[in-house]
Amino acid sequence: MENNQPIAIGVIGAGYWGPNLIRNFSLLSDCRVKYACDVNEARLAPLARQYPGIITTTQVQDLFSDSALDAVLIATPVFTHFNLAQQALEAGKHVLLEKPMAATVRECEELRALAAQRNRVLMIDHTFLYTGAVRKIRSLVRAGELGELYYFDSERINLGLIQPDVNVLWDLAPHDISIMNHIFEGLRPVSVFATGTRHVSRNACEMAHLTMQFDRGIVGHIHVSWLSPVKIRKMLIGGSKKMIVYDDIHPSEKVKVYDRGVTVDFLQETSMTPVYRSGDAFIPQLESEEALLREARHFIRCVRGEEEPFVDASAGLAVVRILEAADSSMRSGRVIELS
Repeated sequence: MENNQPIAIGVIGAGYWGPNLIRNFSLLSDCRVKYACDVNEARLAPLARQYPGIITTTQVQDLFSDSALDAVLIATPVFTHFNLAQQALEAGKHVLLEKPMAATVRECEELRALAAQRNRVLMIDHTFLYTGAVRKIRSLVRAGELGELYYFDSERINLGLIQPDVNVLWDLAPHDISIMNHIFEGLRPVSVFATGTRHVSRNACEMAHLTMQFDRGIVGHIHVSWLSPVKIRKMLIGGSKKMIVYDDIHPSEKVKVYDRGVTVDFLQETSMTPVYRSGDAFIPQLESEEALLREARHFIRCVRGEEEPFVDASAGLAVVRILEAADSSMRSGRVIELS
């Protein structure tokens, strides 16, 4: 494609997330949102009024058959991801696919292979990785500010929205798993254990706890729930030197770094004597640009061949591998070893 031509994209899915994608991609001067597609015509009417130049349609084939369309953004339920992404890639389109990448590990592997075969960008929409908070945390960890890493502990709970097609882990935990994998880049998860409970829905659990063991003894723990009276979005990342608290709900102080910890000299002949350290805490300055806008700009540059995908198909597959193992663990009550 010509570098001076705007990238033409189409958005499939105009429910909750699709309009956010349209809004942010429409802000880019080197991008044109050509289509908005949804099976529900009522969702398309307000988009047509807000974006007069956009083509609205209920037929996905309108997008796949348009040779002038460069890329497709898919924001639909997870059980539709594989089929839609497969059709888009086979039609020669680049794809930005909402999380989680697909419903099974096998589907993710097939999509990754197809994208490589067709030489097309397949990027996964783990938007939190583009936030100023997660970018700062990652830079602190990579710089060694926390010392030896100990744990990742997160809580993502609220009241609803109970989903009809997935359990609470598949709905909420992809955010935390993707952040954990991103921060712990280079570490290998070796096992998964999960428990879930169902109280009001017929099929899917509404509360779950997920524990992952990584190599080098690092542990990750994630608690998600649709049945909490309060909304909490908090993560703790602990190390031998410093610890981080990430509170995504806090309006201005989302990330705090604490110079606190404990050391124990096990080589002493006397009884174990912990030494506690309580130093200063500081609040780093974070980038303020909207994460989805940064992600949109990056995707367009990837389509142009100017950058490599920040969250590629392998990153999406890694998240689904943990989710699939968690489902297996909840069914069997056992720890699932990851190959």
